[in-house]
Amino acid sequence: AIEADNAGAKIMIATKLRLGDANTMMAEGGIQAADKENDSPAIHFLDAFGGGHYAAKRELLSKLVTEAPEAIRWLNDLGVEFDKSLDGSMITTHGGGTSRKRMHAAKDYSGAEIMRTLRDEVLNREGIFVLDFTSAIELILDENGKAAGAVLMNMETKEIMIARAKTVIIATGGAGRMHYQGFPTSNHYGATADGLVLAYRAGAKLLYADTLQYHPTGAAYPQQIFGALVTEKVRSLGAKLVNSVGEVFMHPLETRDVAAAGIIRECLDKNNGVITENGRAVWLDTPMIEKIHGDGTIEKRIPAMMRMFSKYGIDIRKEPILVYPTLHYQNGGIDIDVNGMTPSVENLFVAGEAVGGIHGRNRLMGNSLLDIIVFGRSAGKTASECAKKVKLGRLTLEHVNLFDVERKNAKIETEITSPKLLPDYRRIKT
Repeated sequence: AIEADNAGAKIMIATKLRLGDANTMMAEGGIQAADKENDSPAIHFLDAFGGGHYAAKRELLSKLVTEAPEAIRWLNDLGVEFDKSLDGSMITTHGGGTSRKRMHAAKDYSGAEIMRTLRDEVLNREGIFVLDFTSAIELILDENGKAAGAVLMNMETKEIMIARAKTVIIATGGAGRMHYQGFPTSNHYGATADGLVLAYRAGAKLLYADTLQYHPTGAAYPQQIFGALVTEKVRSLGAKLVNSVGEVFMHPLETRDVAAAGIIRECLDKNNGVITENGRAVWLDTPMIEKIHGDGTIEKRIPAMMRMFSKYGIDIRKEPILVYPTLHYQNGGIDIDVNGMTPSVENLFVAGEAVGGIHGRNRLMGNSLLDIIVFGRSAGKTASECAKKVKLGRLTLEHVNLFDVERKNAKIETEITSPKLLPDYRRIKT
């Protein structure tokens, strides 16, 4: 939206909750960029390509890593308060699967700090109109099959509205609140994969929709924060994963899929997990951080973690915490080209977690905040340029009827409303 406004476009942001309610707010560990002397975009590419099981679209990943240093500069200039040394240089740390220290952070509030800055920038611009508590429930195409707007619904009054647009950008985030395989999630309340459903019904291709990321360390105790994210930065600072018999059973900074699988295997196959009211878990040895770096490190570097557990009488400086994998990230999503447009639906752009193919089948820590910035800026610039040339045809929802015919031909019968806008946690009495 910021880049589109810079290009002179008229922008409306429709968000089904409040502006800023997003998985970005939950991102804690940092954002990657190869901007130090011993690093390069080429090394960043190799780390991410290998971590994604060599399945990433090379052109997308190349764009991600080469534009990363500029993304950091852009955020810094907007006012994001990254952690810096006394000489003003940015402090960087390792993440799982990284061969260089390239994680830039704002303590362990990185996503919240970036969102605070971007949200303030949007709200201070007259050319960007924000419509809160309003969800897109269907994309609108024109008679030529090009994206031409969306059907919107007010989440409080259920009023239906039509938004006509020359270009459309989907930035609906992840799918954690679908609770695949019954896992808890670190995602925000609105993460229900609705953008993928809308794009697919309109004719867009999905890529790696079967690949989801389970963050290795979700809180397993206490019950009140079950599934909440325990940032990878805790392990970056030196905390070890320890089983019920006191063994450090794996390297703490393996890639997320390897680490999550290792924890699950340790608990279920080897029966070396700690029994909790929610199942089994392993210890994360947080006191080791201050043994390595000295007293005060936890409060200085990961204050959000210290605060989250202290609410329940747990001082992570003095006692370890219990963790187990939590549903965290949607690796797959909507297929795009390097400019962010879907190849099969003209004038439909996608940015953020709703995109598929940037990371392959697994994502490294810090590359999600990065892809939001790199591809969000790109989509804004390209969509605004395209809008200057677009002449809309007659608006239609015929693609919805065609999708319904295909569904019936495939003998798929369901009474579930789609897209799912919010999770349903009501307890049904039987």
